[in-house]
Amino acid sequence: MYALVYKSTGSWYTVKTEDGKRWNARTKGILKIDGITSTNPIAVGDRVKLEFEDTGEEGAMITDIVKRNNYINRQSPANKYQHHIIAANLDQSMLMATLKDPKTSQGFIDRFLIAGEAYHIPSIIVFNKSDLYRKKELDLFEERREMYERIGYKVLNISVQNKTGMEEVEALLCDKTTLFSGHSGVGKSSFINAIVPGMSLKTQGVSGWSGKGIHTTTFAEMFDLPSLNARIIDTPGIREFGLVDIPKQELSHYFPEMRSRLNDCQFNNCLHVNEPGCAIKQAVEVGEISMDRYVSYCMILESVGRKEY
Repeated sequence: MYALVYKSTGSWYTVKTEDGKRWNARTKGILKIDGITSTNPIAVGDRVKLEFEDTGEEGAMITDIVKRNNYINRQSPANKYQHHIIAANLDQSMLMATLKDPKTSQGFIDRFLIAGEAYHIPSIIVFNKSDLYRKKELDLFEERREMYERIGYKVLNISVQNKTGMEEVEALLCDKTTLFSGHSGVGKSSFINAIVPGMSLKTQGVSGWSGKGIHTTTFAEMFDLPSLNARIIDTPGIREFGLVDIPKQELSHYFPEMRSRLNDCQFNNCLHVNEPGCAIKQAVEVGEISMDRYVSYCMILESVGRKEY
């Protein structure tokens, strides 16, 4: 019998079989996936094969993992030299960001987008808490929207508190499995409470002394959205989105605005920093590539070589 993984707590997994029944399951022995080394062999969204030792609630054993269509990962919070698979078998990823209480940095957004590009998962950026924005934040949002939409990303501005813009987000979730990620405190749990019938995830505000979100989600978990024929995967609030397995020479491939110009550089191994005849730097100088995105690229490039994110 096959099942879908809805929650992972490390050693135990909540899975749902095709008949709609939920089971607590654990792995039978050590599961290895060819070519993948991660701190978690099974991720939310995985389709797994089950065996049953008895009829008890905790009698399910995971014996195999069905080949993944895709997955998205980040640097392991426990070991910076390993990666942690956030979720598998995704149709798209959605980053919830904020420009105030707490403010999501552009570097965090760009790292998230790079991860999506690296694993061919379309990404959407949703800015929440528009009810708190004043002219400064509204101007910054318009700058961010123009910058990201110009290179092909969908950008939305919503307020979960005031329930504005929610319908457009729901339309994007329809008929898809979506990874839902972001900093603690950006309103992910509040959004899920608003769109999932009967849901009451714990929510908490922003720490007054640090201005950062307070963690409320401990483990990744998938929820059904019956009215949308969709699923959404809620992830723990992430302070930093560490990238793994991306060499310096490949980083520019995950910036859409750079990708189409790479063959125009004078040198095949151009890193687009100090090299002569660089088509990327020329495009930045004439405004065809955003200076903010280029600066973000340079900062991420510097960190990639040190494996520090």
